[in-house]
Amino acid sequence: MLELKNITFTSGSDDGNVEIIRDISLTVGDGRFVVVTGPNGGGKSTLAKIIAGIVPCTSGQIILDGTDITDKSITERARLGVGFAFQQPVRFKGLTVLDLLRIAAGRELTVAQACEYLSEVGLCAKDYINREVNASLSGGELKRIEIATVLARDVKLALFDEPEAGIDLWSFSNLIRIFENMRKKDSGRSVIVISHQERILNIADEIIVIADGKVIRQGAKDDVLPEITGTDYSTKVCQKMA
Repeated sequence: MLELKNITFTSGSDDGNVEIIRDISLTVGDGRFVVVTGPNGGGKSTLAKIIAGIVPCTSGQIILDGTDITDKSITERARLGVGFAFQQPVRFKGLTVLDLLRIAAGRELTVAQACEYLSEVGLCAKDYINREVNASLSGGELKRIEIATVLARDVKLALFDEPEAGIDLWSFSNLIRIFENMRKKDSGRSVIVISHQERILNIADEIIVIADGKVIRQGAKDDVLPEITGTDYSTKVCQKMA
């Protein structure tokens, strides 16, 4: 279980300190598929990076399975089971897909084991296992390989920051299928996805709406989705903040 307690993040600028995240408290239960959405610039991606340890919060607590991870590094959080997938996956010249999966798993995966993870994300293993993780791979291919590394690590909490960014429609359809399978698979893994896409919102167990650095709505998909689809976000935010 993930618990955020009064999380605040303040960033310095030429105009003084700006509060990006404002006293956010929420809980994500084990095995839940949660989508965080809301207006651009509302603090969604910053919150994901705070959970992963990429950005330190200014104040508040982050509790994972009863352990306070607030002051732990990215590496320490990763060892405790937190995985993070970036909007734009990193390319590694000279590193093969097999090498990357072995590094992610933290053990000497056999080729057969690595191929299973690639198959789970819809990639033909024999075509990719010895490919370099470089510019020869498309955005969609890199996204799926990155998800395969998350699966290989067997994380407790998987964070995806706008996974649909920069991929084509065909790759997006495959991404939806992967997320649907992750949700159905009873692994106990919690998944948090930052997204605006209605097809991803439709997979969610819960939806969290963040605007102006605050949670303005959290609840079951069937309750929240009808409120936000077909409605301009700015109008909805004004109604919630009034």
